[in-house]
Amino acid sequence: MHQSVSCTECHVRPVFTNVGQRCQDCHADIHKRQLGANCEQCHTVRGWQVSVQDIRQHNNRFPLTGAHATVDCDACHKGGATSKFQTMPTQCYSCHSADFKTTTTPNHVAAGFSTTCESCHSTDNWLNAKFDHASVGFPLNGGHAVPPRLCADCHLNNNYNLASTACVGCHLKDFQGATNPNHVSAQFSQSCEQCHNITSWSNASFNHNATAFPLTGLHTVPPRQCTDCHVNNNYNLSTTACVSCHLKDYQGTTNPNHVTSSFPQTCDQCHNTTSWANATFNHNSTGFALTGLHTVPPRQCVDCHINNNYTLSSAACVTCHLKDYQGTTNPNHVTASFPQACDQCHNTSSWANATFNHSSTGFPLSGGHAVPPRQCTDCHINNSYSLNTTLCYSCHQKDYTGTNNPAHSAAGFPTTCELCHDTVVWTDSTFNHNNTAFPLTGSHMVPPRVCTDCHVNSNYTTLPLTCIGCHQNDYNNTTNPGHAAQPQFFPTTCQTCHNTTAWTGATFNHTQYTQFSINHGNANGVCATCHINSNNYAIFQCTGCHGGNNANNFRHEQVNGYVYNSINCYQCHQSGGGG
Repeated sequence: MHQSVSCTECHVRPVFTNVGQRCQDCHADIHKRQLGANCEQCHTVRGWQVSVQDIRQHNNRFPLTGAHATVDCDACHKGGATSKFQTMPTQCYSCHSADFKTTTTPNHVAAGFSTTCESCHSTDNWLNAKFDHASVGFPLNGGHAVPPRLCADCHLNNNYNLASTACVGCHLKDFQGATNPNHVSAQFSQSCEQCHNITSWSNASFNHNATAFPLTGLHTVPPRQCTDCHVNNNYNLSTTACVSCHLKDYQGTTNPNHVTSSFPQTCDQCHNTTSWANATFNHNSTGFALTGLHTVPPRQCVDCHINNNYTLSSAACVTCHLKDYQGTTNPNHVTASFPQACDQCHNTSSWANATFNHSSTGFPLSGGHAVPPRQCTDCHINNSYSLNTTLCYSCHQKDYTGTNNPAHSAAGFPTTCELCHDTVVWTDSTFNHNNTAFPLTGSHMVPPRVCTDCHVNSNYTTLPLTCIGCHQNDYNNTTNPGHAAQPQFFPTTCQTCHNTTAWTGATFNHTQYTQFSINHGNANGVCATCHINSNNYAIFQCTGCHGGNNANNFRHEQVNGYVYNSINCYQCHQSGGGG
């Protein structure tokens, strides 16, 4: 621009020396030094008129951003070069007060909006204002935010002076107009957030657990409507008792009939919310617990409660099983006068497999009385259960009279069977012979004796206690030495020489007859050494050993009247020594 002007426009006087180099030397400061003395901050030599592109920095108190950067200076600085630059305020309102006052959507003045425009507006777009609703304590979420909300959606009639964040403050008409259910008549609380949320107003949910009646099972599925239970919009239920809703179910039930059976109306004793029809009853609560066959196969109430009779007043088995008692024939309970306390023999596991504690009768069953598994009729013939004695003989009389080895009756055996028999094995009887006057010892016991070894011909009554009573034949037939021929030496008191250990190993006391030793010479206790006649021990010999029965072989000159014979020898030598 300096090139295109005439010289005199700058050099007023034709003076070309000492001309200033600064803009203000030629150009008067019409800004009155508000913008400083550095004109080139805004102006250039190419054009004195200022454009936004020429302003490199608005680095005073108000940086230019957004739309502020696209307008001419005089759009804000009114009055052109005479405008005030340094003293203009930086608040938006100082320039935009007219915008603030004339705005109707919403009406800022009537709504009492703050004049801090930057709270909602930016320099990019004055019309696309935004407000941080969270700053007022009520963040906008869910349906409060979408679809993109306008302030007037909630702030009706330009009412921005809401003093409460309660939902009902805006949704009172929704509350009053709701009919499913009717909130007003049901006296619902106006704290809407108990059921509604900001995601979907119509898809309300209610936490029934917040009441005294949590919803479980079929009270929740299939997805329940409030009117499923709250009939006729009745939400003023004052009780949680099942019967308050299920009275018709109670009254209409016939299997079993609850009314005629006087069932309590506390439905939850049997029913649950999972399945109303599949009721269960805790029979233990009645004092009569169900066990065994009282429970399986899965019992129906009518299996026991015939004709809907649920007023049973006794837990005694016979109240239900009287017909079983009366009809039983094995054994016949009635004729046998059995007690009606069924549980003495029967249990709930198996009615037919009854057991009886026979020990309670004073006659415990043991051994053969118990095995093989006994039937009552094994002992109680003809259903006779009125036995009044525990004596073996009362049941075993036929065994007693029929026994012939030995014949008990003929032998006069006592009828106290247990003296010999036990319950383990009847035939393997034992008799304690020590209880008699003749205890058994030695060979009287072994080999294992049978009674008939001694009691020949079943004689159990006339046997003597002396040995000879049984051993007469042994006595008579003994020849070495002969007993019967010389009873003076061998009396019938057998035990003088014999014992029960060994009959043949007899011992004889020789000193009772003579002082002559049985071991004289080489006899060694052999009787026949001296007694040459086994049937007459009065005859004995000395000469067979002394002189070989030849008188010439023996001399006795010193004895006057000596005769060589055995009797004469003994007269002098009675002890077998020298005379």
